[in-house]
Amino acid sequence: MTETTGHDRVRAVQWQGDHLRLLDQRRLPQHETWIECRAAGEVASAIRDLAVRGAPAIGIAAAWGAVLAARAGAGAFNAELAMLRGARPTAVNLMWALDRMATAAHAGHDLALEAQAIQDEDLAANRRMGELGAALLGQGTGVLTHCNTGSLATAGFGTALGVIRAGVAAGRIAAVYAGETRPWLQGARLTMWELARDDIDAILIADSAAAHLMQSGAVQWVIVGADRIAANGDTANKIGTYALAIAARHHGVRFMVVAPASTVDMATADGEAIAIELRDADELLTWAGRRHVVAGARAWNPVFDVTPASLIDAIVTERGVIACPDPQRMQTLFGDRDA
Repeated sequence: MTETTGHDRVRAVQWQGDHLRLLDQRRLPQHETWIECRAAGEVASAIRDLAVRGAPAIGIAAAWGAVLAARAGAGAFNAELAMLRGARPTAVNLMWALDRMATAAHAGHDLALEAQAIQDEDLAANRRMGELGAALLGQGTGVLTHCNTGSLATAGFGTALGVIRAGVAAGRIAAVYAGETRPWLQGARLTMWELARDDIDAILIADSAAAHLMQSGAVQWVIVGADRIAANGDTANKIGTYALAIAARHHGVRFMVVAPASTVDMATADGEAIAIELRDADELLTWAGRRHVVAGARAWNPVFDVTPASLIDAIVTERGVIACPDPQRMQTLFGDRDA
C-alpha cells in the first residue's frame, strides 16, 4: 500500500494507564481540549454528550470504560456496563465492544489487554479498508464525504476518510468535498480540521448544495461511514446520508459505505429494525447557546437515517468489498456472525 503516515496524525482516544484521555470533539476546531475520564460514568457521559463520537471510537471508548468499571469493583461491573450500553442506541459498535469486554471478563482475561486489542484491531482494519476502497477509485476522482469518519471517529486513519487518505496518497483523488453535516456540523468542524491537519486540500459545501455539486460532474463517488449495517445491506448513518444516496443514484455518482466488520449487525434483518436516535430539539432551535428560532416553534431531530442497500454500490470492510449488497452477499461474508 502507498505510504500514508503523512496523512494520519490524529489520535483522539488515548489510554493513560489508569484513565482514559479523550479529545473533546465538541470544542473543535477552535479549542483542542482533552477530557480525563477516571470512571465508567464519565466515559458514558462523554459518549452521550458527543465529546467522543463516531461508531468505532464510541466502541473503543466504551471498552476502556469497561476497564474502569472493573477496576471500580466487581459488584458494580454489570450495572456500569449497562450504563455504558445505554449511552447511544444506534451505533452497534458500542454493543459489540461491551459484549466482547463482558465475555473477556467472564473468562478472567486482562481487560486492559482486551480493550487495547479492540483499539489496535480497529486501526489495522481502517488501513485495510483504505487500501480496498481506494482501489475502487479511478484516476482523477472527485469525492464527496458526509459527517466525520476519520481519526476522530476511530482508533486512527478512519473509515470513509481512510479511503480518502489512501486515495490521496495513491494519487487517485483530484478533489475532496465535505458536507457541513447539520446540526452538529461534524463535517465543517471536524472533517475539515482533520484534513487540514493532514495537509489534504478539501472544499466545504452546505449540505443542501450536494445534489447541485453532483449535477456539475465534480464528483464521481460519495464515500460515507456507517453506524450499523443490517443483514441485507441497509445502512444507518448520519442524518442526510439517505438524501445523498438518492441524489447520487439520480446523477450516476457511485456510492460507497466504509465500515469495520464490527458495524455489521447480522441479527438485524433490515433497516426498518434499526433504532434511530432522536436527540433534543434544542440542537436545532439554538445555536451557540442562544435560541435562533421563534418562540413556540418545535423541531424534529433524528440524528441518523437508513440508506437502502439498493442505493449502495459498494460496502467496504476489512474482510473485503461487497458490490451491490444484498442478503446473499452479506451472508457470504458475514454469515459466521449470525445471532
